[in-house]
Amino acid sequence: MDNRSDIRDFLATRRARLTPEQVGLPSGGGRRRVPGLRREEVAVLAGVSTEWYTRLEKGHAGGVSEDVLDAVARALQLDEAERVYLFDLARATKPSRTATQRRTKAQVRPELHWMLDSMTGSAAFVRNGRMDILAINPLGRALCAPMYDSETTGERGQVNIARFQFLDPRAHDYYPDWDGAANITAALLRSEAGRHPYDKALRELVGELSTVSADFRSRWAAHDVRIHRSGVKSFLHPDVGLVEITYHSMQLSPSENEVLDMTIYTAEPGSDSEDRLRLLASWAATHPQVTHTPVEEAK
Repeated sequence: MDNRSDIRDFLATRRARLTPEQVGLPSGGGRRRVPGLRREEVAVLAGVSTEWYTRLEKGHAGGVSEDVLDAVARALQLDEAERVYLFDLARATKPSRTATQRRTKAQVRPELHWMLDSMTGSAAFVRNGRMDILAINPLGRALCAPMYDSETTGERGQVNIARFQFLDPRAHDYYPDWDGAANITAALLRSEAGRHPYDKALRELVGELSTVSADFRSRWAAHDVRIHRSGVKSFLHPDVGLVEITYHSMQLSPSENEVLDMTIYTAEPGSDSEDRLRLLASWAATHPQVTHTPVEEAK
């Protein structure tokens, strides 16, 4: 992935969504050739020269201080996820031995498998930043059955959420709000690309999705990013029908080299969705499945 072009396009898209009125600047009258703020207006807001900001937007972020990046983030009204992404992009422009290091093989410790299996009333799984599901409890496996039964699943049973969403037409039925789910997935992959721009497996995944899916290409070009913590999701399961659940995600292994997240799905007590999850849990108890998949990390 071209880090300079990522910086350029990210800053340009953030600049384009703001108007002078939104940031307290005079509009200047007349129609603008392009939407949003001009580069010189961002420079004024950030307290830097127009030449300096123009150089930054062209991708020359090496040597830029955190204070200056903070000022640009405030000028563009970046949210938390966008600010983290900008800092990640800037960090990746600096020479580092980690840029060419082999990423270690993802490991889900036995204790985490025990924890997952102990959750009988909630669906739970562990994933990496590329959206590979590395471990999942029996109820989660039952809830995500369409992913595991998909032709997008790898030869070793490896499920990738992004591949399923964008390459399997049945995903549109499984996700009642497919557009919202697809937006989140693309934004999570974009955030991961900021953290690990030299990840070969991630580059290959993005290349595959961009080649095959116009829906993914348009979302990737939007440069939206996201921090995944909590929310509400709906699944239209082929066996039990509509399941509406809340989710919470937590980081398991904060490190420069690999970050794993655990996501837990829970239905509202006494709801129809809870009854449907219980039905899936009963089915899972009598149909044991493999609930973890080793993943080889790429250079």
